[in-house]
Amino acid sequence: MECKYQLKDGCMRISMPKEVDHHYATQLRKEADLLIGAYHVRRLVFDFAETDFMDSSGIGVLIGRCKKMGYGGGEVVAEHLSERIQKIFVVSGLHKMIRVAPQTMDDGRN
Repeated sequence: MECKYQLKDGCMRISMPKEVDHHYATQLRKEADLLIGAYHVRRLVFDFAETDFMDSSGIGVLIGRCKKMGYGGGEVVAEHLSERIQKIFVVSGLHKMIRVAPQTMDDGRN
């Protein structure tokens, strides 16, 4: 699956794929770091609306991007987490590093 990025006003939104595994994590790490540096990204948003699965390599990429953004005083946000991805965030401790945007009734998710 191809990585999807949207850049606007110092904010980069990354639409995460259905499965965040080793292959995707490697691609994401390279491309995100390049874009963060090139466009001086101050806010990084991971959109998990389509994501059903994430393994340890995906968790590692998120932690690495948090550290990278933190060095420059940036912010990292995750949104549209399914119950399964929420559990991964809690078990891995990601919820302590990444602000999780509150779900709204318009999201259509439970």
